[in-house]
Amino acid sequence: MTEREWERRLHIRSIGREDESSPHYAPYEPTPYPVLERLAQSGLVRRRDHLLDYGCGKGRVAFFMAASVGCRVTGIDRSPALITAAKENRKTCPKGDRVHLTCCSAEQYEIEGQNVFFFFNPFSEIIFECVLRRLARARETAGRPFTVLCYYPSEAYIRCLQARDGFEPLQEIDCRDLFSGRNPRERIAAWRLD
Repeated sequence: MTEREWERRLHIRSIGREDESSPHYAPYEPTPYPVLERLAQSGLVRRRDHLLDYGCGKGRVAFFMAASVGCRVTGIDRSPALITAAKENRKTCPKGDRVHLTCCSAEQYEIEGQNVFFFFNPFSEIIFECVLRRLARARETAGRPFTVLCYYPSEAYIRCLQARDGFEPLQEIDCRDLFSGRNPRERIAAWRLD
């Protein structure tokens, strides 16, 4: 399916790039639908899971995963304009009731029952380190393991995960065949925090 066909199927509008960035936050760029299809088929996210999408933007990951897998999803973004757009999408998406959206910076967000965490390089290594510390603290009381999913992971993100105690590589979903150029970063790196 094309991007527009997915948008019609989900009844959302998430196409386009938004350059509301800062030194520590990346511009909004939606995760490609073929990558999300592969993630949904991987079994790494199940119906009983609660996924947290860091830097959710207009909510593409949230609405796709809620519709495809049936999981609950929380999307957070520091941009009021992007959260407003995501909330408009929630009104029209058939599984929008499974999605909660919050305007909040990643380093301030208190984890509330989520066990799967999705990143598409939404912020700097400094903020990613802060988020990983918060995840490690939350995991101590969670009662179940956490899964961290990094799409198109930067070398800095991988170094951060490798340097932290308790985070172990779980699986990689190869996405190179979905795009021309066979870029080795076209993958989802999954890590487990026990």
